[in-house]
Amino acid sequence: MSLEKASFMKCALKYLKSLVWAVPGFLLWASFPPHGEKMDVLFALVPLLWTVRRGDVRKAARTCFFAGLVFWIATLSWMPAIVKNGGPLPLVLLGWGALGAYCALYFGAFGFLAAQVWRWARAGGYARRLGAILVAEPILWAGLELVRSRLGGGFAWNQLGVPLVNAGFGACAALGGVYLVSACVVLINGTFVSIAERMLSQLLPGRVEDAPGWQAMPRTWRSIETFLPLALVLVAFKAVPPLRLLSNEVPGVSVALVQRNFPCVFDRERARRENPADIYARLLGNIAPLKPDLVVLPESALAEFGTARSRGAAAFASAALDASQAKALLAGGTRLDGTREYNSAVLFTASEAPRVGAQGLAVQIYDKNHLVPFGEYIPGDKTFPALQKLAPVGSCTPGELTTLDFGETRLGVAICFEDTDSAHVRRLAEKGANLLAFITNDSWFAQSVEAEQHAWQAVARAIETGLSVVRVGNSGVTGVISPNGVFAYLTDDAGRALVDEPGTMVERLETPRVAPTPYVRFGDKPLFVLFALLVAAIALSLLSLRRQPTGDVRIV
Repeated sequence: MSLEKASFMKCALKYLKSLVWAVPGFLLWASFPPHGEKMDVLFALVPLLWTVRRGDVRKAARTCFFAGLVFWIATLSWMPAIVKNGGPLPLVLLGWGALGAYCALYFGAFGFLAAQVWRWARAGGYARRLGAILVAEPILWAGLELVRSRLGGGFAWNQLGVPLVNAGFGACAALGGVYLVSACVVLINGTFVSIAERMLSQLLPGRVEDAPGWQAMPRTWRSIETFLPLALVLVAFKAVPPLRLLSNEVPGVSVALVQRNFPCVFDRERARRENPADIYARLLGNIAPLKPDLVVLPESALAEFGTARSRGAAAFASAALDASQAKALLAGGTRLDGTREYNSAVLFTASEAPRVGAQGLAVQIYDKNHLVPFGEYIPGDKTFPALQKLAPVGSCTPGELTTLDFGETRLGVAICFEDTDSAHVRRLAEKGANLLAFITNDSWFAQSVEAEQHAWQAVARAIETGLSVVRVGNSGVTGVISPNGVFAYLTDDAGRALVDEPGTMVERLETPRVAPTPYVRFGDKPLFVLFALLVAAIALSLLSLRRQPTGDVRIV
């Protein structure tokens, strides 16, 4: 090989090495829709964990941040779809980049914190190394996902455990939510890193640095950090208790799911062309022979007929019940109470029960509790009313978390973004819900992968609570999910989820009352406590390091 060619190869390899952060970002993106290569997530973090274990804090934080930026910009590629629906391009691009960078900061925070742990581990013996692998790495990742899902309104989207849940391996979510599944994924990735470290330390002696004492250990003992993480993952899955029935005397309920696919609020031309009453009459007539107990329409379905408590909405509900031969109708709409605006779900029941409203229907209302920041409100817009003009759908007010009763069935409702919030859905189960109804309007991002990504989140909610889920999307994914995470969606002739065309499906669901799952009972408190303690220990270690006199610097 000539000197020029060797120099070129050296420069090329150095350049490729500097782009190692793009590999995990690409693999994580491929794990989610549109590609859905779910098992990629089991080794996607290997380059990041390898970098973190070297203990270079700045390099680890930088590498993890840029990997996260690649992942989030790619996985949020559905955001520009709103431009086709009339969204302003500059603001959409700004929001896309800002949200991607914000979420990437959590990857960078993981790199910074985990590398600090590994600096501590490398200054001690093999026990510290095991602690970093078995405790610090999974807890830091899962804890940062939890913070991202809660802080500032939260963005609970595409957690690391979601692909595994949708692959049928999410049983341990009943113990610790989707965050426990994410921790298991980190442990499996860490196993691959440990194997690579041992192999390369043999091939390149002196090039792979490890914690003191590792090389001196017998070779058979070195494999402990391979098998012990896998053993912990196996324990997490085997420890899941079976669902315990409190009462199986509650009869099942027949649910009809109706996907109308009405136009986005910005698409006024299409809205003028369509007659919603005629379209609903045809769709509801298709399910009338089955006489379902409950008909579920998506979020904002009532908006075409008036506000949630208007005569127009009640008249439509009455006509829909007659057309479908159903006993009750659940649909989303806007509710006005003086100057306050709510994003609501309304349950109309054909009975003469108390709370009788127009058209002789009993009416129960759930007002959305977890609003979308910068979508349904602008932070601070109640204090500074001028900001309310910037909210795309008006400044909404959060409501109380309540359930809706229909015969022996208690519905726990989540509207739009709420079905990504495990804490919200867990509280519905705490209130006694024995059937979950998720309604959403994905028409803002029609003809994009957003609808499928959104539906993936809901599978974890069924496992976490041990409850059946019915889900209806407008230009979204519609179907049912069993308590063990098995889903059946409304599909087209090719077997793909029916997103861009109207459709209906009717399913009979068992709704027995079950004992709360461990996750419903304990929630995220165990993870939060462990994460807080670990971050506090890292902070104290850094503080102690800074207080040491110059010339006597060491890792404690």
